Amino acid sequence: MEDFENALAQYDYEFQRGQIITGKPINYDTSGVYIDIGAKAAAFLPSEEASIRKVADLSEIVPLNEEREFLIIREQNADGQITLSLRQLAFRKAWDELSEVQAEERSLQVRVTGVNKGGVTVDAHGLRGFIPRSHLTERNNLEGLVGQSLSVTVLELNREKKKLVLSNRLATRSESVSQFELGQLVEGTVSGIKPFGVFVELDGNATGLLHINQISKNYVESLEKVFHIGQSVKALVADIDSSKGRIALSIKVLERYPGENLEQLDQVMAEAGDRYEKAKKNLTRD
Repeated sequence: MEDFENALAQYDYEFQRGQIITGKPINYDTSGVYIDIGAKAAAFLPSEEASIRKVADLSEIVPLNEEREFLIIREQNADGQITLSLRQLAFRKAWDELSEVQAEERSLQVRVTGVNKGGVTVDAHGLRGFIPRSHLTERNNLEGLVGQSLSVTVLELNREKKKLVLSNRLATRSESVSQFELGQLVEGTVSGIKPFGVFVELDGNATGLLHINQISKNYVESLEKVFHIGQSVKALVADIDSSKGRIALSIKVLERYPGENLEQLDQVMAEAGDRYEKAKKNLTRD
């Protein structure tokens, strides 16, 4: 029983794998660094666990006597020593940060590291991510993207499978719509006509949708009779979806009577500025 108690005394059972602890580097070794964590034996940080990237000089990454957090990756051995990692702690924090980016529908900057047949690989906070070709704004010269920094949003994140899929195209759209404000009068050019509405190219590489229900207070029988490709259009920003890079437009508020936009759209567009100011005053009074 005495031998058993002595054996137990050699171990600090409060230290468990996966736990984050605070320690202070105290001595370098040919294969790593010894860390004082307040235990009976100093913990050990192997060189390969010091950083996500290759380390040439441990003293630059882990200065002596500088207190910081470490992740326990291996519990106590027969000598009571535990093994620590900064690399895996950085990976854990990177996944946490990217999860927040995804939840908040924000964008981040990544660096392109390689190319494959489906798209490009990137470094995202030290993690390996992938951008499919269909989600790149530049799709014709993928090799030319290597080394470049791209703005992206998170499409898919699976920490267990270490899967990270990103979109440069959606991030670019999101940034392009951020310059617009709800209720703003904008001008653009008709770039597409569909049964449900008209697409309008705006400044800053943004595209707005003028839905058929937002064209007139009267029923619109044929969009092709009212619009043509290349036509200049002024409209109000009715809605903005930054996460999807979408802008909804409206011109029916510029009408003085139902159906005016269908009968004499050119005149309405010529007077759009004055009509817009009047509409704003009316809304303010209401």
